[in-house]
Amino acid sequence: MEDQEMQLKVRRVTDKFTESMYVLANEPSVALYRLQEHVRRSLPELVQHKTDMQSWEEQSQGAIYTVEYACSAVKSMNNSSLYFKNIDSLLRQAISMKEQINNSQGRRKRTMDSGMLKEVGEKHSSGM
Repeated sequence: MEDQEMQLKVRRVTDKFTESMYVLANEPSVALYRLQEHVRRSLPELVQHKTDMQSWEEQSQGAIYTVEYACSAVKSMNNSSLYFKNIDSLLRQAISMKEQINNSQGRRKRTMDSGMLKEVGEKHSSGM
């Protein structure tokens, strides 16, 4: 009988000891310690990831601005085709006017040259 009583007492003591160990292992202060250790180990890596993400965001914002600016430039170029057509027309008119001026000056010069030749010829023939 003593053996059975002793076994029962030992079982109770071990059960209480196991329960106490379980409570101690899962006590809130231990959980907070474990949480603090986890944060201490993982926080520097998280901070590095955050700074990397902020840097990538800044680069992305810059690239987005550049693309939007390029798109607006292309759109404004499409809208400016009317102005280019107008410039082309004005240049053609200017070239045509310049040719007309050159032609009229050439005719005037030729008439003046031929008139001078006639005068020289008349002076030359009358003087002889």
